[in-house]
Amino acid sequence: QAGAPGGGYPQASTPGGGYPQAVAPGGGNPVDQIDPNVAQWFQAVDQDNNGHIDAEELSQALVNGDMSNFSQEACQMMIKMFDTNLTGKIEINEFGKLFEYIQKWKAMFEGFDKDRNGCLDPGEFTQALQQMGYRFSPVFIQNLLTKLNPRECKLTLDKFILVLVQIRRLTDSFRTRDTQMMGAATLQYEDFVGLAMGAHN
Repeated sequence: QAGAPGGGYPQASTPGGGYPQAVAPGGGNPVDQIDPNVAQWFQAVDQDNNGHIDAEELSQALVNGDMSNFSQEACQMMIKMFDTNLTGKIEINEFGKLFEYIQKWKAMFEGFDKDRNGCLDPGEFTQALQQMGYRFSPVFIQNLLTKLNPRECKLTLDKFILVLVQIRRLTDSFRTRDTQMMGAATLQYEDFVGLAMGAHN
């Protein structure tokens, strides 16, 4: 059983089990007509001109505030989210939705990056999580930042997107098992492993 106060999950006294009420950016509205700027960027990113963008091309095109490229892991996750025809790549219509999605995350990230250095430090990341309704202990946040960036314990935009999408997925899955909405649930071992690996909801 998980959910001891201060152990990473919200305290039981928090209304609704302490789950966030705020919603992270979604995919946005369907793209009916391609914005010329999006089409131009798609052509620039599609280096082999095959009409598709893969994770490697996307990684080379997307740059964090510290001038590092987006990680392959983040790019693969985002492509998977918007790859409606399951090719493992994105076409121009899918790219339009992905572009809008990234812009929303970027605006949110920049709102939390108070010192404008292109990274979120532990305090900024904690504030971001709290504003989204997540209540994690300082130790958990420090451990998470250390895992994502062992040298500096800071979060770039790509890692910010990656970690929050994962937290949201796990929270949504956990919430279905938290029948009392207390921030605690009893899980079978196989269910826990399946959740952690994204094998089921």
